[in-house]
Amino acid sequence: MSLTLSSSAFQAGGAIPAEHTCEGSDSSPPLDWSGIPAGTRSLALIIDDPDAPDPAAPKRVWVHWVLYNLPATSTGLPAGVKTLPAGTRVGLNDSQEAGYGGPCPPIGRHRYFHKLYALDVVLPDLGQPTKKELEVAMTGHVLDQAELMGTYEKRGP
Repeated sequence: MSLTLSSSAFQAGGAIPAEHTCEGSDSSPPLDWSGIPAGTRSLALIIDDPDAPDPAAPKRVWVHWVLYNLPATSTGLPAGVKTLPAGTRVGLNDSQEAGYGGPCPPIGRHRYFHKLYALDVVLPDLGQPTKKELEVAMTGHVLDQAELMGTYEKRGP
């Protein structure tokens, strides 16, 4: 069985509900995972948008959430999670905030990739790492990974 990632809020490739964006409560979507491989000691989660600022002319990947050292025994996160599982550490998103920053695309329909990594280690305390810093720390430790992509386009200005 391989690692899988899903959400009860949206289907793979489907629209992320406004509730989980800047046009709603900006709360994190519910996420569920299964198929944790043997030898997994911790999990990491990164949500990013490769279509910033304009899907027709992307210039950068915008990071929305960075989590690491999620317990290997965890099976998901509820919508709008306020208390993360014990031991979980939070990195910086591209708004320079620790925590979830929901979709808020300035133009067009963007893709949001939710990436879960099963790691063979519990990472040392990295403080509040950026996505890049976390990826460097994970190098050589990824046993498996799963991805869930959702889309969003703002309704208003």
